[in-house]
Amino acid sequence: MTRLLAPSLDLLDGYAAALRAGWSPDNSRDVTGEELAAIANDAPKHLSILRGRTPGIIRLPGGREVERLPGFTRWIGDDAFCGTINVRHQPGTEELPAHVSGHVGYAIVPWKRRQGHSTRALWLLLPLARALGLPRLLLTCDADNEPSRGVIEANGGTFAGSVPNAERPEVAKLLFWVATG
Repeated sequence: MTRLLAPSLDLLDGYAAALRAGWSPDNSRDVTGEELAAIANDAPKHLSILRGRTPGIIRLPGGREVERLPGFTRWIGDDAFCGTINVRHQPGTEELPAHVSGHVGYAIVPWKRRQGHSTRALWLLLPLARALGLPRLLLTCDADNEPSRGVIEANGGTFAGSVPNAERPEVAKLLFWVATG
């Protein structure tokens, strides 16, 4: 059964093993080296940041640095580590800065894909997002990413248009709203 788990030292081995196998929790760029270095440098601090995003600076795919939005990451698990899901937001509004494509990001390790983990993880995340004061979430996926579109639609995603895709200009980015209540 798919569960959302707060990142912890008890579960770190599965996460680190997935990183060492070449999986990245970020779909827009490979952050495996950064994640492994942060774990090696100070695992408890890094896990704390994942559990509840602390203020700070993050680097965007193009190298520009911006303020980190509040939010949190949860690890997706069944009998083993399956992936990550996170929510980011600006308190008091559903609006997002231009550099943030949506409220939610998720990534499943290749050996656990197509087993329903993303769909269930998003469903489990919705009440947590509602508790942050978000009545709905903006989710995005590339137009050719049918599995991700299926996850969003299975959770009630309503198509809200498309925008240019900065990472893949030849493929549009689709926008969906998902109610949290």
